[in-house]
Amino acid sequence: MFKSVLKKLFEYQTLNHEEAREILINITKEAYNKSEVVAFLSVFMMRPVTVQELSGFRDALLELRNPVDLSGFDAIDMCGTGGDGKNTFNISTLSSFVVAGAGYKVAKHGNYGVSSGCGSSNVMESMGFKFTTDNDLLRRQLDQCGICFLHAPLFNPAMKVIAPIRRELGVKTFFNMLGPLINPANPANQLVGVYDLELARLYNYILQESGKKFTILHSIDGYDEVSLTGAFKMIRHNGEGLMTPPDLGLEQVTPEQIAGGHTVEEAAKVFLDVLEGNGTKAQNSVVFANAALGIQCISGKSLSESVEMAKTSLLSGKALKVCKSLLEMQ
Repeated sequence: MFKSVLKKLFEYQTLNHEEAREILINITKEAYNKSEVVAFLSVFMMRPVTVQELSGFRDALLELRNPVDLSGFDAIDMCGTGGDGKNTFNISTLSSFVVAGAGYKVAKHGNYGVSSGCGSSNVMESMGFKFTTDNDLLRRQLDQCGICFLHAPLFNPAMKVIAPIRRELGVKTFFNMLGPLINPANPANQLVGVYDLELARLYNYILQESGKKFTILHSIDGYDEVSLTGAFKMIRHNGEGLMTPPDLGLEQVTPEQIAGGHTVEEAAKVFLDVLEGNGTKAQNSVVFANAALGIQCISGKSLSESVEMAKTSLLSGKALKVCKSLLEMQ
């Protein structure tokens, strides 16, 4: 059965939504052997995934997830797909604390790094944070701290079958594309960074159908976030455009200035330096940029006002206070 699917894919045919959904459910049930799964994943390393395929894969994982009830909170998720190979510091995680420090609710979905040195879960764990599925605790964290952290493997148990294969491959697969689409709380607002413009187009199609307020980001030189190393594409629920660092009132930076180190320890040091007010101008600026776009997405405020709110949150210590209160509430 599965060999006929592989044959179809190797003949340059695509899957419809239901085929994609069913295959991914079967993969998580270990209905196929490892070699078959690797062959399947390899197809999508050699050609783009279609909207129907991606939405089918997404629906399979949403169907299998452990849901979270955060109803009553107008929250935003802020994350990137990863897979850009740029090895930046944990910009989206820091930006999440800055947005929470500015007074907005953040339901942050995160995972360990697969194609990067240190994912958001790695840096949270390095600070002593304990991941939880306790719905009451998550609601209290969101209510009192302004942020809760949803560690993807706890809420997507089906992924445990795929995780070892992804680690062995060590390169981006379509699972990098899926992470931001399967937040178990399904918040009404989303800021997401993607590693190429083709994926931005797919996300635009899928998120338009979701009815969410969203902002999709891609830096033209390949980052899955606003890197401030050059121009970036921004696609929102109500329009799109090409922007540059000066459009945000910020200066351009170099790739070296926003590197994150190659170990969890190095990445965690940068993370804490920035949060504690000891970040470099470039590090702070790139956090301001991404946090501001998150604030604008959830609030509808102007970009200039959103940038100022992000600056105030980080530089006044509000973002650090959010992080400390979250670490205390475990």
